[in-house]
Amino acid sequence: MTDVLISGAGIAGSTLAYWLARAGLNPTVVERSQGLRSSGNPVDVRGPAVPVVEAMGVMPALRQAATATATMSLLAPSGRPAARLATPAARGRRDEAEIPRADLAAVLYEAARPHAEFVFDDTITALHPDGDGVDVVFDRAAPRRFDLVVGADGLHSTVRRLAFGPERDHVHHLGLYVATLPLGRPADRPDEIVLYNTPGRLASIHPARGSALAAFIFRGPALADVGDGDGAGAGAGADGRDLDRSRRIVLDAYAGAGWEVPRLLDTLREADDFYFDAVSAVRLDTWTRGRVSLVGDAASCVSLLGDGSSLAISAAHTLADSLANHRDVADALRAYEHRHRKLVAPKQRTVGVAAGWLVPKTRLGIAARNLSAKAMPSGPRTRSA
Repeated sequence: MTDVLISGAGIAGSTLAYWLARAGLNPTVVERSQGLRSSGNPVDVRGPAVPVVEAMGVMPALRQAATATATMSLLAPSGRPAARLATPAARGRRDEAEIPRADLAAVLYEAARPHAEFVFDDTITALHPDGDGVDVVFDRAAPRRFDLVVGADGLHSTVRRLAFGPERDHVHHLGLYVATLPLGRPADRPDEIVLYNTPGRLASIHPARGSALAAFIFRGPALADVGDGDGAGAGAGADGRDLDRSRRIVLDAYAGAGWEVPRLLDTLREADDFYFDAVSAVRLDTWTRGRVSLVGDAASCVSLLGDGSSLAISAAHTLADSLANHRDVADALRAYEHRHRKLVAPKQRTVGVAAGWLVPKTRLGIAARNLSAKAMPSGPRTRSA
């Protein structure tokens, strides 16, 4: 096996391309966007991802692009401060980094670009696998044959839909929605994340790196056409769906909220692009169908835990390592899945705990969370994306 097609030039896709090339294989990456496109939401690089990025030589670049948050302030429904937590950076943790997702994707892409073929502004439209490989049909390019196809194309994976069936069979709504948008101004405090809760709703301001980011995370039942469909992405800003509808969902959810929410909603009203999606978990019995496999969020999305990016980096390295060390492709894919599921399973089991901490359902729940937070050096690892 030599030729591998990767769908998606994001965190998992670029990491996988780098390590496949290091193993002597020929990776091609197809990306539906015209260039790199990822949200500015802050994510973490930690745990099993750290030795991978260090071996790639990109940790200095990640630290340079990292945010400088030192505290997380929790507000009561009245808007008054209730608890303040120290972030890992404030406690001198040098073995991890918080970094805007777009910057992380860009650093990994630059590491992989000299070693792989990248094809932008195209996507896979059909897969025809057989015992020895996959004939791939593209939207724009001529058909090509590959020994292996890997879907690294996120929560709304095209490869997963084509090879494993409709998204509704594998993507499970977790009872929450998230919307994020840049505020176009610096945060009042450049080192502080502020979280404001009312029952079933969270509004937050993250200082990011100079331009503050607002996030809305709120509870709600599954809605049609949000996070379901053609695998192109979901919600406003992610794939050009109905921005006005998504905007109305958020505005209705936060009607009557206090603190700075009215000002944040005014910014949302004027925004011509923002991210919106259902918070979901991806669960499949297997990540492989013949010569088609999945990696990262396409295989096992873990929302809200802040672990998605780290798990994607780790999964990509594990897949490349397994392919490099097994003569039989099927054996390699089984080994990859066996190893990486050990990391994913406990994260998916605790997603409800993270949701309960981040967005308590009641005022009593908010008060209990804030009270317990006063005794914690840092809160549970939670991120908006």
